[in-house]
Amino acid sequence: MPMDSKDKRTEKNKHFVASLEFAIQGIKTVFKEEHNMRTHVVMGIVAVIIGFVFHLATWEWLWLLLAIFLVLVMEIINTVFENVVDMVTDFHFHPIGKKVKDMAAGAVLLTTGFAVVVGLLLFVPKIWQILQDFL
Repeated sequence: MPMDSKDKRTEKNKHFVASLEFAIQGIKTVFKEEHNMRTHVVMGIVAVIIGFVFHLATWEWLWLLLAIFLVLVMEIINTVFENVVDMVTDFHFHPIGKKVKDMAAGAVLLTTGFAVVVGLLLFVPKIWQILQDFL
């Protein structure tokens, strides 16, 4: 008797290399399918370039990279929630599904707000100093 996709069973992967390949595929998928992820990556790259321009100290790099990676991770988690809700509801509206999606999006918004605050705290004083030196 042939199995359809609903009958397939999955086993926990016990091989590191295969697990790594699945994880990389997941990152590629979210990058390819989610415009917001691409935007977050571009903004993170811009922040890193600005960090090099301003010669950030080690502790400043730690805050900057923490903020960038938190946003990326939250975007991945948000995408997971969106996909699970769509799978469970078969793409039909459900009020609980909407709440789940809204809360996951809110988590991304809060994390992005945190990243903006970190960026402002790191870069505004440096920009202000350049302006004072120039004037």
